[in-house]
Amino acid sequence: MAMLSKACITTSRFKLLSTKGEGTQSDVSWVDYFCPSPVLFLKGFSGMRPVNLGVKDGHLALCPVNPNCVSSESRDRIHFVEPLRYSSTTSEAMADLKRIILQLKRSKIVIEADNYLSVECRSAVWRFVDDVEFSFDDVAKIINVRSASRIGKSDLGVNRKRIETIRAAWNARGK
Repeated sequence: MAMLSKACITTSRFKLLSTKGEGTQSDVSWVDYFCPSPVLFLKGFSGMRPVNLGVKDGHLALCPVNPNCVSSESRDRIHFVEPLRYSSTTSEAMADLKRIILQLKRSKIVIEADNYLSVECRSAVWRFVDDVEFSFDDVAKIINVRSASRIGKSDLGVNRKRIETIRAAWNARGK
């Protein structure tokens, strides 16, 4: 059986090449279903927006078992991150947080409510989408956070790093 050694792009399709015994190459076949279209590369691997986003019964959604999610409401240390803390009004805290989010590359606020923000963040190369949520608790003066990848099993720590980057900017604002 010939081993797949290389894929080359030819007019938005991959042409698969195999290696024969002495290292020569020959065409195996055109595989239309194997090749992502140019539209996929432009749009990215966004997946469907999860239906469990938002605040339900006063809480953000739990993280799945996969290690591609962090949340300040998680009970296990793999997924847990500290919430953000504030001493101002909720509207002032939200305005500060929105300024920080708007400085993040490839991030956009998709839902803004009185005590809730939903943000979509895209990775640079493959344009994977992560959903980041912020829920403001004005009584406890905390902002619960959740950041989760839409697809895949591991995120290589990207969601945790994102929240810690936001936290650093949050703490640097001096309030």
